[in-house]
Amino acid sequence: MSAIAYLDHAATTPPDPRVIAEMTAVLSAGGANPAAIHAAGRATAARIEAARADVAALVGAAPRDVVFTSGATEANNLAILGHAQAWAATQGRPGHLVSLATEHKSVLAPLRKLKAQGWRVTLLQPAPDGRLEAAALAGVIEPDTALVSLLWVNNETGVRQDVPALLAVCHAHGVAAHVDAAQAAGKEPAFVAGIDYLVFTAHKLGGPQGIGALVVAPPRRAQLSPQIVGGGQERGLRSGTPAEHQIAGFAAACRIASREGPAEAARLGALRDRLWEGLSDLPGAELNGHATERVCGILNVTFTGIEGESLYAGLQEVAVSPGSACDSASGEPSFVLRAMGRDREAAQSSLRFSLGRTSTVADIHLAIAAVRREHARLHALSPARPPPIEDWAAADARIVKGEAGAARTGTWVRWLWRIEGDAIAEARWQAYGCPAVLAALPHVAARLPGVRADAPLPGSPAEWLEAVNSPVEKLGRMLIIEDAARAAMAAWSAR
Repeated sequence: MSAIAYLDHAATTPPDPRVIAEMTAVLSAGGANPAAIHAAGRATAARIEAARADVAALVGAAPRDVVFTSGATEANNLAILGHAQAWAATQGRPGHLVSLATEHKSVLAPLRKLKAQGWRVTLLQPAPDGRLEAAALAGVIEPDTALVSLLWVNNETGVRQDVPALLAVCHAHGVAAHVDAAQAAGKEPAFVAGIDYLVFTAHKLGGPQGIGALVVAPPRRAQLSPQIVGGGQERGLRSGTPAEHQIAGFAAACRIASREGPAEAARLGALRDRLWEGLSDLPGAELNGHATERVCGILNVTFTGIEGESLYAGLQEVAVSPGSACDSASGEPSFVLRAMGRDREAAQSSLRFSLGRTSTVADIHLAIAAVRREHARLHALSPARPPPIEDWAAADARIVKGEAGAARTGTWVRWLWRIEGDAIAEARWQAYGCPAVLAALPHVAARLPGVRADAPLPGSPAEWLEAVNSPVEKLGRMLIIEDAARAAMAAWSAR
């Protein structure tokens, strides 16, 4: 990661060297199954329990209430599905569940599964700043509401919910509260008091991937149905032989966060603010989420008028996310930003910068320079700019124009051709589009000189796609290049 500025810590943090050392020592020493009753097994069990105490201490929990899982996704599933199944078994029917439309998909997916099983699910829309008002939550709780599920800090925008106020609503109605604190633990003063199910994970705070925790309030332990059964480990709530080295790494990361968290949060907050200062004056730059109620290390910015995929692809020296790391491969605009009121174009034109322990001032300066460079490049091609034909106009050249598509649909192309005699002498273009479009346009433009109005275009959309080595899914965008060229041909023929 030394070759680039790694600003994607909200997706995963590089393990702290001290965590790696702890895990290496455990692996090198060998170990035993903690379920074994011999001395080696008892020693392993004791080390795991000591680690459990360190993990619990980060959020003010009792060690006996910590259930180790494979990560936050499993912990969220255990909390939501386990609680719902136990509730339905007691009541003899499904009930009602409440969450927020901007929750992590490891919350939304279990809720969809339960909805298919007959549960009623209310997904509240946040305010445009991403926050949920306590009154809005209170207004949807029903007599059979079984669980309210909330994200402490949003993984895309960094927006911090007012957890104490929302918990007060749950308590007033006697409803269980589940809180995903994956992006809060170790960065915010996260706590477990008053929360029935609290989730966090190691790899968001400098620990290893593959290990997380669900903190279960004692009164709820008997009301939770395990989702993984077998050997009855983790007090019967999550079977499977514990991974001692991962647990040790998790504990080390929690100890470091407990000691260094406040100072680190202040440092990251200053870096985040410096990053925003370096980007905020760019045309169309808008901060996503609440201006102050947000975690120290996450900055989400919309660059209105700039095609997001092309901006992201141009940042070769900076690792950032075009959206949620769990969903970035889909190419779809962020559902979190859409739920906050951003239209499709604005949501698609956003980047998430997330800082962590390895982030430096040099990383911030590199990111600012890279974004400003790519923003200038793409802004010069955008519909917001006048056509780049000043020299042609001054020379009183014959010019034809043709355009197709729209920025709101993801692709817009304008052709500008200078005509000499009965043929194209030079072709220029403007575009709002993905990297495939921006790569294909100069390829086509280089082949247009010499083409006459009654001649076919050079090549086909399929050939252009192959020439720039783009996937077949981009063929529709090549058709827009062709449509714009045909519009230019029609304008030329009409003269």
